[in-house]
Amino acid sequence: MKKFVVTGAAQGIGFQIAKDLLDQGHFVILNDLDFDLLVLAAKQLNEEGFVNFSVISSNAASHEFLEFLDIELNNTPGDLYGVVCNAGITTFGDFWSYQPSSLEAILEVNIKGTFFLIQKIASHLRDKKLPGSVVVISSVTGHIAHPNLAAYGMTKAALNQLVKNLVIDLSPFQIRINAVSPGATLTERTQSDSQYQNNWSEITPLGKPATVQDISEAVLFFLSEQSKHITGQALVVDGGWTSVGIPPNS
Repeated sequence: MKKFVVTGAAQGIGFQIAKDLLDQGHFVILNDLDFDLLVLAAKQLNEEGFVNFSVISSNAASHEFLEFLDIELNNTPGDLYGVVCNAGITTFGDFWSYQPSSLEAILEVNIKGTFFLIQKIASHLRDKKLPGSVVVISSVTGHIAHPNLAAYGMTKAALNQLVKNLVIDLSPFQIRINAVSPGATLTERTQSDSQYQNNWSEITPLGKPATVQDISEAVLFFLSEQSKHITGQALVVDGGWTSVGIPPNS
């Protein structure tokens, strides 16, 4: 049995990835900051017959989370094989009025949290002489400019570069690392906006935003042996949107 870690896994893309990994027969450690959402996620998984998982409710950017993760890695079944670094925050804001506190928050979670989670997982794999796969959830905003998302896009572009750089460090230990960059995606959060689907359908070449399943399938490809000779890449899953780059409501 292979074991995977998925952060930001209580809902949306992260939850779908965790569920699909469980469906393939793997053990999954789910993390999320929101305890109540994580309880609901665990309840749903149990109701669907899944039992090979554990949960950690903690800020994925915190040292506390890494300590909890160590315990789970050492006390749950299966050999660790991979991690999906999905936890992240989005802060919208005009460049001219953007505040230092917002920048500090987004750097803490999106950059620092992801960096040290990869370090923890890769060290565990290296020390146990296990091959593995790291997938970082980036964004189309790390590839193309988007209004009011300068700080967010900056962090996602940085993650894309981190993926490239870590090929040097991880490849000698047969640890692969890749990024998936979702475009507009239907999640609980985005569907709370009644105009979201219509707006993005109009400006996406394939005529609709992605589903969480679309993103999960790209992630599972990178976690699988089907991609055993692919590392250092960023796969954009956006229905062609970055080819035209039309911002919503323009």
